[in-house]
Amino acid sequence: MKYLGVFLWLLVGLLISCNDKQEHKNSSTNPYVLVLGNAQDAGYPQVGCERDCCKRVYENPTNGRFVSSIALIDPISHENWIFDATPDFPEQLKLLSNHLNKPENFPNAIFLTHAHIGHYTGLIYLGREAMGAKNVPVYAMPKMKSYLYANGPWSQLVALKNIDLKDLQKDSIIILNSRISITPIQVPHRDEYSETVGFLIENNLKKILFIPDIDKWNKWESGILSYIKEVDIAIVDATFFKDGEIEGRSMSEIPHPFVEESMALFKDLPEEEKAKVFFTHFNHTNPLLIDGSEAQKRVIDQGFNVAKQGMVINFD
Repeated sequence: MKYLGVFLWLLVGLLISCNDKQEHKNSSTNPYVLVLGNAQDAGYPQVGCERDCCKRVYENPTNGRFVSSIALIDPISHENWIFDATPDFPEQLKLLSNHLNKPENFPNAIFLTHAHIGHYTGLIYLGREAMGAKNVPVYAMPKMKSYLYANGPWSQLVALKNIDLKDLQKDSIIILNSRISITPIQVPHRDEYSETVGFLIENNLKKILFIPDIDKWNKWESGILSYIKEVDIAIVDATFFKDGEIEGRSMSEIPHPFVEESMALFKDLPEEEKAKVFFTHFNHTNPLLIDGSEAQKRVIDQGFNVAKQGMVINFD
């Protein structure tokens, strides 16, 4: 019965992912983003968690969410690219395939932000024990690339040509096609094994900023406020809603921007610039994972947005 319950939870989670795409179809011919997940690295529910925040998922698996990731989709060229390979990669690939109504869809490339478990360990599903993929382009910064080359099991993916590692350089533009380019933007974070980057995605004169992981905003010399003014959409780190959210642990050890801090920092922005902000990468303790919560209402009432799994974000 124990394993049957786990199987049913995974099955329902997959069905919800498919339902999400049905509810968020996109009719634009312009490139757009599909939110493949919005949870912190360990997903939602989080392993070992027996608190009320996770019990609501055990009791109703439709409340579960995948780890933070996005897909960039060009409906004209029929190309798509995934940003971060999460532990939920199989389910997210299915979510994307269903959204596109293309059962055998596979992304044209994968772009990695950094070497924390929620952002690259999904690469393992490309190996011979799973898909046995062939030369999937995987873009990584220099330290990230060296880490994958030098450490198993990732080095085996390279040796067996399951993946083809491609170079990223901070602030260097990558041309995806005639309509889309991306630029990696280095940000401060706990860089034990690699650098950390976000991505600036550009479609002609429109821009999306994607930063799922960063330390406190004041540690970033470039400054989030200047980027919000520059871009049309900003999908940003909102791991924790407020200080004290993690019981029995100093939150200075995990210095993400609290949502309360971000909203305070952004409060004097014009309404049209607040509307550009989409919060993502929620820890299992973050009430923004709960649809209709007071936290969600507060964010929306102040003019901001919550990036929800299956959501289409246009930048027409």
